[in-house]
Amino acid sequence: MKRNGIFSKLFLILVFVFLYAPILVLVAFSFNASQSSAVWGGFSLQWYAELFQDRYVLEALQTTLLVSILSAAIATVAGTAASIGFANMKRRARTVCMTINNIPLTNADIITGVSMMLLFVLALGALNGLFGGLGLRLRLGFGTLLIAHITFNIPYVILSVMPKLRQLDPNLAEAALDLGATRWTAFRKVVLPELMPGIVNGMLIAFTMSIDDFVISYFTAGSQVSTLSMVVYSMVRRRVSPEINALSTLMFVAVLLLLVVINLRQSRQDARRGRRALRP
Repeated sequence: MKRNGIFSKLFLILVFVFLYAPILVLVAFSFNASQSSAVWGGFSLQWYAELFQDRYVLEALQTTLLVSILSAAIATVAGTAASIGFANMKRRARTVCMTINNIPLTNADIITGVSMMLLFVLALGALNGLFGGLGLRLRLGFGTLLIAHITFNIPYVILSVMPKLRQLDPNLAEAALDLGATRWTAFRKVVLPELMPGIVNGMLIAFTMSIDDFVISYFTAGSQVSTLSMVVYSMVRRRVSPEINALSTLMFVAVLLLLVVINLRQSRQDARRGRRALRP
């Protein structure tokens, strides 16, 4: 038994090393004075300074963050509403809807990207034909990119919120209505706080998937807009600039701090609920 415990701990350590060693190497080489990705040339902050002077990378970062934040927020609202609708359906209808919801998750990104591109081209062509006389020329760009990200983010939010809805006691909302609360008040003060952990998790997953996406963005962004993943891909064909190491380090630290804040907030809420439950 003791030997099995040692092997289990060793295996866990190897898993964590395999997962986080590349990130630690990236963080270390973001402070490398040399442009080489294999030779340490001394400690330097020059790549961080050049990063904030690179207009092309900063514009791509701005576009990526804007699309990720907007798509995550809109997908969270739409996915939460859809989850509540699914929960109120009959079992057979809910099973059908959840099966349809899972198709984009199992579908290949390239199929989703190409199909969305064809849909947008068809729709924009029809709109240009209708309003062409007004001098209006619609094309692939930020709008189509945002719609595509919202579309593939909604299923992740639904999968995060649905388990919380299954755990929710349906009598809570009915008790609030019996005590004189309106439907909106009962939802806002009784149902929503119970769903909030799932909603936050869904929003974080949607934000992460959106900021990480390349394939769907590549097919739906057009030629006028570039995300950060598209910029990195264009650099890979030549040479990845050390500025990307600096930018990736800043993004990793920001996400890490966000997760720490959310986990601390959640642990405090759980502690408060535990103290309330112990009160006579």
